[in-house]
Amino acid sequence: MNTAPTPLEPPALPAPRRADVRFLLAHPAHAIALGFGAGLSPLAPGTVGTLWAWLSFVVLDRWLDDVQWALLLAAGTAIGWWACTVTARHLNTADPSSIVWDEVLAFWAILWLMMPASPVGQLMAFALFRFFDAAKPGPVGWADARFKRPHTEGRIGWIQGFGILFDDAVAALCTLLVIAVWRTIA
Repeated sequence: MNTAPTPLEPPALPAPRRADVRFLLAHPAHAIALGFGAGLSPLAPGTVGTLWAWLSFVVLDRWLDDVQWALLLAAGTAIGWWACTVTARHLNTADPSSIVWDEVLAFWAILWLMMPASPVGQLMAFALFRFFDAAKPGPVGWADARFKRPHTEGRIGWIQGFGILFDDAVAALCTLLVIAVWRTIA
């Protein structure tokens, strides 16, 4: 009996790995993709990553102007694409929940574009973003599902790495749209 996959049937991926401190420290891409440890949270790593993004934004915003934020987000996206791809490949999962760099970039962008905002406004942005990222309504669900499947060779590649970032970017856009509508009618 031939057990080799047919051209229509990609080979199975190796069993998924679990991220831990040893994994985090094993490669620079892991540290970035796991949000410097925020993604190791056993409960709601995406929420913890978003909280880390909020805290780091408050700290960094004291020293960064708009041009520097734009450059940081652009560089963070390029480096994050690489880091998320490598980390997903090493975890043998197309979009592991421990990867939170996507939440970090998306929430930094939200805060950067909506500032100045009161702490209550920032909290509302946090809640909206977490809703869109977790519930994945409409376009966020489409974006999330669009890039999940591994290549036909059965391995995780750049497309899946892009997809990790893409659905959170769509969630950020949805969040900003709701905030813009709210500001317009309020």
